[in-house]
Amino acid sequence: MDEKDRKIISILQQNGKATLSQIAEKMGMSAMGVKKRLDKLEKGKIKLTPLLNVEELGIITAVVAMEVESSDALRKIIEKFRDCPRIIKFFVTTGSYNLFALIYAEDYHSLESITLEKCSLRSQPGIRRYDIFPIQEIFYDSYLDIKVVAEKEREDAPCGVFCGDCYRYESNRCLGCPATKFYRGRL
Repeated sequence: MDEKDRKIISILQQNGKATLSQIAEKMGMSAMGVKKRLDKLEKGKIKLTPLLNVEELGIITAVVAMEVESSDALRKIIEKFRDCPRIIKFFVTTGSYNLFALIYAEDYHSLESITLEKCSLRSQPGIRRYDIFPIQEIFYDSYLDIKVVAEKEREDAPCGVFCGDCYRYESNRCLGCPATKFYRGRL
């Protein structure tokens, strides 16, 4: 990545909807030159995607800290929850907690459900210790890469759980998985 690539990225971080012509004008380049560089950057160095303002939408975020007993169990958890719309990111670390997840929920009942029920990370084999830290305040930028599922046709959640017979879902203490037809939330 050179100075021009960094400048393109900087412009897009300030305005993700900047056109090739606008970027080219700011850089003193042709639009085609910017396009070639942008195409090259998009092959593994950058990803252009919409982010949601979690504070504006009233979305609750939390950090989940887990001590997982083995690398095999850790890989199985990450794979099982690969397509879970409530998990924003996983982070593998060293130390007493070796797996962290940044998650979201639309309300505290749903947050409690996704940390207690069979769809939770806590209930997975290999979890020795588990702590959850709801985030009270996000500094600098409250835009996050929240997965929005447009067509909610699935019966089972991506993790294999069926929301339809969950006690908390039936008693309106959980909005359900955002990837299923049972989902009652706003995303």
